[in-house]
Amino acid sequence: MSKNVGALALHGGTPIRSLPMPKRMLLGEQEREIVLKMLDDAIQSGDAIRYNEKYEHEYQLRFTDFMGGGYADCVNSGTNAFFSALGALNIKHGSEVIIPAITDVGGVSPVFFHSLVPVMADVDKRTYNTCAHEIEKVITKKTRAIVVTHVAGEPVEMGPIMDLANKYNLYVIEDCAQSHGAEYCGKKVGSIGDISFFSTMPGKHHCTGGQGGVVFSNNNELIIKSKMLADRGKVFQGDEFTGEYSIAGLNCNMDELSAAIGCVQIQKLPDIIKSTNNIGEYIKRELAQNSMVASVGWQPDNSKNVYWFIRIKIDFENISVDKETFVKALLAEGIPVSAEYRSTPFSQPWYRKTLEVSTYIADDRKREIIEQLSYTNVEYVLDGHINVFIRENYGDKEVNDILSAIRKVEHAYVV
Repeated sequence: MSKNVGALALHGGTPIRSLPMPKRMLLGEQEREIVLKMLDDAIQSGDAIRYNEKYEHEYQLRFTDFMGGGYADCVNSGTNAFFSALGALNIKHGSEVIIPAITDVGGVSPVFFHSLVPVMADVDKRTYNTCAHEIEKVITKKTRAIVVTHVAGEPVEMGPIMDLANKYNLYVIEDCAQSHGAEYCGKKVGSIGDISFFSTMPGKHHCTGGQGGVVFSNNNELIIKSKMLADRGKVFQGDEFTGEYSIAGLNCNMDELSAAIGCVQIQKLPDIIKSTNNIGEYIKRELAQNSMVASVGWQPDNSKNVYWFIRIKIDFENISVDKETFVKALLAEGIPVSAEYRSTPFSQPWYRKTLEVSTYIADDRKREIIEQLSYTNVEYVLDGHINVFIRENYGDKEVNDILSAIRKVEHAYVV
């Protein structure tokens, strides 16, 4: 690792990187070819491009093969994948669903749409993920399901959570939007709970174009129910629509163009996650050996991260500046970094307002939930970490520039 300890770029020195990090180049010639082929076929045949046809079926097969078996249904977003997965459980209206306090808003809003009550659980102080200890604190007689979010490519410690679910007879839903291919105790995340959902928008490890999502389960009955909800309540026999609508659903279908892109992308996914894991593990080792104040955050035993971004813990007690200045200095060195991962729906006004106006939640329970909307561990972990963004196409120069910049900035500010 470079020992560049010159003047910080923030103070007029030469930055570690004068050029931006390389573009990701997620889409390539293979995606172009399959989309053009579909358009050519549509023009020549006169048949429109639709949905729930051969490319979606192929993508589902390839996705389940990647997961090591199971069943899947493709939808048009990660949020709608959660909507469909949650609805498949057929939980009684007014029941409570435990949600991690750090998650995307799309990992919360479908709970309200099913007339269920979202109850936030704090996170483990060592990570952005929740844990069994914090979940058990908020279980009540009305709790019926637990949602766990594998944030930033890091798997949740699932063993104790599954034990908790068995103890209280609760469903477990895995939010794998940021963690395609992460593993816990030899199992891919998404294959451990009852049902799971993935986002396949282009910021994730693999994509289906501009938007998309997948519902996955080892229980085919749950996928059948999820598919009904995602296609306006249609009843299917195999892949064929019977002509009957049995429930009220939405149109959450993935289109064939998106599924075709997914067929190409899923073949690239093993190399993508191998690369992000290698980059993250290399940075972890280098910081452990060479950094005075920075380290890659804790992860559960027997787990594999796929590093959607790298969560770096900083010992700010041994730094002479505040976090904002430290991050500004890294940004000035050309490193893609953010000061915190403020993905906390409970802090948004809409969340409190939606609780307040929900007629299926008793007033005394509303007050209890609203009074709980302060999470000590969330603030602790967000205050103590910064987030460095990486992509699978980073080479040795990009990775070593990240390390050199951290070393340069900490050398300037270490107490």
